[in-house]
Amino acid sequence: MTKEFNVPPVIFPSGGNPIVTGGANMQQRRVPTAPFPPRTSNAGIPFMSFEIGSAPTASYGSGAIGGGPVPSAANFDEEPPLLDELGIHPDQILRKTKSILNPFRVNSDVHMDSDLSGPMFLYISLCLFQLLAGKIQFGVILGWIVVSSIFLYVVFNMLAGRNGNLDLHSCTSVVGYCLLPVVMLSAISLFLPQGGGIRFVISGVFVIWATRACTNLMVAVARGGEEHRGLIAYACFLIYTLFSLLVIF
Repeated sequence: MTKEFNVPPVIFPSGGNPIVTGGANMQQRRVPTAPFPPRTSNAGIPFMSFEIGSAPTASYGSGAIGGGPVPSAANFDEEPPLLDELGIHPDQILRKTKSILNPFRVNSDVHMDSDLSGPMFLYISLCLFQLLAGKIQFGVILGWIVVSSIFLYVVFNMLAGRNGNLDLHSCTSVVGYCLLPVVMLSAISLFLPQGGGIRFVISGVFVIWATRACTNLMVAVARGGEEHRGLIAYACFLIYTLFSLLVIF
């Protein structure tokens, strides 16, 4: 004998009860209405403009804090170029590079303001030419530049004594810019045959070129090096001979 249970009717939020059709077990339900109908118009939403320069230059009304003046939008036309902010001046680098091209008369006036952007460009150029020759020497060349700059800085200050005014930054700048003949040697060596006396002859010419340019700049930029020109030239000759050996071998 089955026992019947009384099931209470289901009440929907809209107030409608299920309607039972005649003789069928299907129930037809009324779709409840949304309590918050969606907004169809955006007339109440304020429009904000993000155009640069659309804001006034300055508004002196009641500010957000303390009633002070409201700052204006940033004017990007008055901002300096990105290269100037980074300390990179292409025109200055070009003038210093052109001054090295004349080994007999180097213009030392443009090298009074030392920078490291030009030497970094020559360093990357030398590494790329060596990479084209099948030599991966990025770390070796960078390490030799640092060691060579410190070596020449110590030698010069030991020779000049109290009269020397050469700092490490200026010494690194001079050594880096005078690396231009070695960079040219690295580019020319790509077209020279491997193994032969012509490579050594051309390398000797470029080493003497770089030595003469570096010696003249060191004597002109720093004070107290004229009487020790020979010893400074010998130190510069050792430095650029090492770089040329990287190119030859």
